[in-house]
Amino acid sequence: MTTRRLLKIKGFSDTKVEKIREAAKKLLEIRKKCIRISTGSKQLDAALNGGFQTMSVCEVYGEFRCGKTQLAHTLAVIAQLPREMGGAEGKVAYIDTEGTFRPERIQDIAERFGACENIAFARAGNTEMQTELLEGLAANFSSNEYRLLIIDSIMALYRTDYVGRGELSERQQALGAFLRRAAQMAEEFNLLVFMTNQVMSDPGAMSFAGVDGRKPAGGHVLAHASTTRLLLRKGRGEERVAKIMDSPDCPEREATYIITNGGINDPDSYIK
Repeated sequence: MTTRRLLKIKGFSDTKVEKIREAAKKLLEIRKKCIRISTGSKQLDAALNGGFQTMSVCEVYGEFRCGKTQLAHTLAVIAQLPREMGGAEGKVAYIDTEGTFRPERIQDIAERFGACENIAFARAGNTEMQTELLEGLAANFSSNEYRLLIIDSIMALYRTDYVGRGELSERQQALGAFLRRAAQMAEEFNLLVFMTNQVMSDPGAMSFAGVDGRKPAGGHVLAHASTTRLLLRKGRGEERVAKIMDSPDCPEREATYIITNGGINDPDSYIK
């Protein structure tokens, strides 16, 4: 919008319009620093307009064996690559809450892409430790060498440390504080915060035809914290399907991928 049009808005003075323009310029300069990190699948990258963005919090959720952790492993390798190869030329921090991190899988994926040395790994045993690990990483991130923080999975420990409806409010408050800090780090240090999440049954949705009947754990607190949200599900045979459920710059659409020894990739029918 031009200065002339802004000045026509009631209550907008020359000073206020100038402040708005300066703020917009600063925001534009900040957004120029964003980097898109490839998923390993051309089809999924296309759906995401080039991959997952830094300065954002991205969440993938789905049932068992849909590729959530495999996507996390693949991103951990690709993020280290040069930008022309879909990477971010940065180090990776990986917080594992379920014991699913596999160095041998990283090695397999690294053989495809050729990078695996810059991953800082930590295993969290409870939510308190998960929060301490996040805070401890701030010093590492300040070096501006990191571009990816993976949390696999975000809700696992919150669901075991806080049990029952009586502790739900306390759990959501603790979760909200953790997510706010993670989002702050994403913007401050130009990071992609990539989180995997579990699904839970949704009795209310089961009564509607064509509705999945499952929803991501974490409720509205997690939903509002995620910049981009993907649902992963099983497709035909070995195929998996990723559906963009929420994104500020991508419409709701789907992409098909497969899980290979080298990580997330395209089905043979898509590779040209």
